[in-house]
Amino acid sequence: MSVAVLRAVERFVLPNACVVCERHAHGSAPDELVCHLCRARMQAVVGGCPRCAQPVPPIGPCRFCAAWPAALRWARSAVWLSDEAKDIVHHLKYEGYRALARAVADVIERRVLHPGCGVLVPVPLGARRMRARGYNQAAEIARALAERWSLPLSEWLVRRSRETRSQTALAPDARERNVQQAFTAARPERVGEREVQVILIDDVLTTGATLAAAARSLESAGWSDVAAVTFARAVPFEHRAV
Repeated sequence: MSVAVLRAVERFVLPNACVVCERHAHGSAPDELVCHLCRARMQAVVGGCPRCAQPVPPIGPCRFCAAWPAALRWARSAVWLSDEAKDIVHHLKYEGYRALARAVADVIERRVLHPGCGVLVPVPLGARRMRARGYNQAAEIARALAERWSLPLSEWLVRRSRETRSQTALAPDARERNVQQAFTAARPERVGEREVQVILIDDVLTTGATLAAAARSLESAGWSDVAAVTFARAVPFEHRAV
């Protein structure tokens, strides 16, 4: 089945309304699953640490990316994980709205500087979640982003080597333990290029444990230039509204 036919089927099945605020789509944009108002409400992630873009502490260096492997050079997220972004991620991951990956890629394209070069690599799902969900939301985002950025995509360069628990309810230390040695990566010579930048793609960056684990597998395989791009980023505890 062609991409055009799949999108037509999606449009028939999905509601003609914003998935966040449920307002009916404007007549000039009937396929828009996230309205302009909800997109505008999402706050861009700007500034911060040059490496990870996390807000820097008032004293001392950034602690957020201090334990990352050296190969993970930088990470960027398009927006903070506001209520709107949470709704988008929830519908994309758990309610079968895979067409939302295109809206997510649009937001990333507008708010994350084009990396210039590199190969996009989605963070892989475990086999159990893949069977239950039917698709990998990170791969859907990566495919849509590859079109917009005109960059190559590899869905086999990084693989899950074991199943892991959901990270959602885990504390930071438990998240790190949960994803230790959870990934394996192909060696650079298998793709005929040693110096290419690998850009990991995922939906949300929370503590960075998953991206760091995937980057560590790439580093162990011989890759020296790894980056990461996500749609949303969890708001640091000290910056949350009370």
